[in-house]
Amino acid sequence: MLKRTPLFAAHQKLGGKLIEFGGWEMPVHYTGILEEHQAVRAAAGLFDISHMGEVRVRGPKAQDFLNHALTNEVRKAPAGRGQYTLMCNERGGVVDDLYAYHVGPDDFLLVINASRIEDDVAWLQKQHAGFADGGKVQLENASDEFGAVAVQGPRVAEFIDQCLARLPGSESMAAPLSLLEKNDVTVFGFEGENIYVARTGYTGEDGFEVVAPVEVIEGVWNRILEVGRPFGLKPCGLGARDTLRTEMCYPLYGHELDENTTPIEAGLGFFVALDKGDFIGRSVLAGQKEQGVSKKCVAFKIAGKSAPPRPHYPIWSAGPEVKQIGEVVSGTQSPSLGVGIGMGYVPPQFAKPGVAIEIEIRGKRFAAVVVQKPVYRKPTRG
Repeated sequence: MLKRTPLFAAHQKLGGKLIEFGGWEMPVHYTGILEEHQAVRAAAGLFDISHMGEVRVRGPKAQDFLNHALTNEVRKAPAGRGQYTLMCNERGGVVDDLYAYHVGPDDFLLVINASRIEDDVAWLQKQHAGFADGGKVQLENASDEFGAVAVQGPRVAEFIDQCLARLPGSESMAAPLSLLEKNDVTVFGFEGENIYVARTGYTGEDGFEVVAPVEVIEGVWNRILEVGRPFGLKPCGLGARDTLRTEMCYPLYGHELDENTTPIEAGLGFFVALDKGDFIGRSVLAGQKEQGVSKKCVAFKIAGKSAPPRPHYPIWSAGPEVKQIGEVVSGTQSPSLGVGIGMGYVPPQFAKPGVAIEIEIRGKRFAAVVVQKPVYRKPTRG
């Protein structure tokens, strides 16, 4: 039986095309992936991300626990800030990538991938059991208590302040929402409930993510839809979410990341704070940083017209001595660029921008080139 988010009825009402995704019944699109993708790049789009998981970590030693369990330096995110980070196993492989929001004194909200909720919670509980000050850390899987939405696009800041009202007595935190900086997180009120609003996203555009109790998330969704429509906002499904993140080369767990792939191999070394002291997986990651890796995640662009590249398609070297050197982990037809793009793992000697490669699509090889990440860059106004 597929799981459904609190917004399932809203998707049906809007005519969303529903598919199975990681055990959930979710909208892949409403009017079409291309149209929804372009709405986010040009104006605004609203996504249901209620399938994501939420874990509360609280207590006087919560920060120390998270600094031991996560790769990034948690102390660099004071209350009111969030950061992208990863959980690694002892081999340096990625258990999950996530956002850690510091929502209050000794109070953190982790937003984790839908397909990893059970594994992540079990892994965190295991680390908690072995943590010296575990009695001063409370760990709670709150995934069933919350829903979440993401509103993304260059016009969102024009209308977000009309969507949500400030909580009385919270004037000390940044207000209004449009004045939040990237990665800021704050508490707002909606229909008598506390909701978390962060200036974060997964599209490469400006925008906000809202985590709210399941009782009010449909009200949040409807309010944003109503206020945003005159600004060009459209409801968007998983299809546009994937094309948008692929253009930006943002990783997706199970594609770019898994328990046998490290953040260094994935090109996410920026989010690994080797100088903060010991943490799980540090020794392996430090060794890779110093000695190098046997594979690297690269972005590529197909030179001409082709069917879209897809995960597991072979990557070949170009030139007289052609050989298979890797495989695609994410691929799509870029709505912004009009060509096939993707990411894949190859040996380091093939990982430099400008290197010619070939992507095998349905038994035929197509010329492609390794490009600098992200594949898509917003046009500069001149």
